[in-house]
Amino acid sequence: MNISKNWQHGTTIAVLATLAMVPIAAQAAQLSGDARSSIPKDVQQIIVVDYRQMQNSPAAMQLKDRVLPPELKHLETALKTSGLRVDQDADTLAFAAFRTTAGANTSVGAGSGTRILGVAQGQFQTQAILAKFAKDKTKPTMLRNNAIYPMGSGGMSVAFLNQTTMIFGDREAVKAALDARDGLQPNFLQNGDMMSEMAAVDSMAVWSLLDQKGTQTMMKSVLGEAAGLADYDTVKNRMKNASYSMEFSNGVRFSMTVNMSDTLTAATAATLMKGVALMKKASGSPLEKTAVDDTTIDSNSGVLTVAYSSSDSQFAGLLTSPLFQQVVVK
Repeated sequence: MNISKNWQHGTTIAVLATLAMVPIAAQAAQLSGDARSSIPKDVQQIIVVDYRQMQNSPAAMQLKDRVLPPELKHLETALKTSGLRVDQDADTLAFAAFRTTAGANTSVGAGSGTRILGVAQGQFQTQAILAKFAKDKTKPTMLRNNAIYPMGSGGMSVAFLNQTTMIFGDREAVKAALDARDGLQPNFLQNGDMMSEMAAVDSMAVWSLLDQKGTQTMMKSVLGEAAGLADYDTVKNRMKNASYSMEFSNGVRFSMTVNMSDTLTAATAATLMKGVALMKKASGSPLEKTAVDDTTIDSNSGVLTVAYSSSDSQFAGLLTSPLFQQVVVK
């Protein structure tokens, strides 16, 4: 399953918007060592969320149904219809878009592309799940010592790494993940750039990391028409990676950093974003103008920073605005 434009253009803001509705304090959404080792090294974007909080907010779940990209909806639906009780048992849910290149030492089929892997962490009733599989005569496909089970009727598969971690997605994505975990292919732990960036955000309730290509795509979406300016081409080629995070302990707080190759490029990117913000403010509603005023855009030492904060009610109102729809719907 190749990554679609919906993931590329809208996933970042869509997932943020969904989770920003949660009105209670969040716990950190961290990935275990087993989870990290199961994600292939060549990640374009990873999103990690506190799934428990989503389930506790009807408003967040309703919003998620409207804005979550089709790939993630497909994976989540497969989970819910599989009988795995993920709604009750999962604490953390992660989605990773990674590139695959087949080689001599991999079980993945010939060719290359971008796939999406889901990782769920929680206290899963694995013995009961396996007993249900046996009762339903659901037989696994073995990959070395790993059992890969079909999950529902949508072509999805699942494998249990241990009592607390499962991986899921299309069969080739799961195979790639097991190859990474078993050392046949490089895994996320060997991605030095992303591991370094993760240390700054994985204590947050919601966080995401993007590589250079993922960063370029996200910034093009955020900048809109400004991405057609000559200055953007210079900026685009000097983007390195990006991360964002959210907290809900006292209203909604969003923070994003984009690492550039030099100080001048970061300053140029900040100028472009400030120009876009002014255009949105000029044509926006009072609520949208307030949102722009509550957003700080700056640069320092080659890093573009964006910060936004508001109350829960203010942000909830913003989600129904034309400005929000323009950003999300691409």
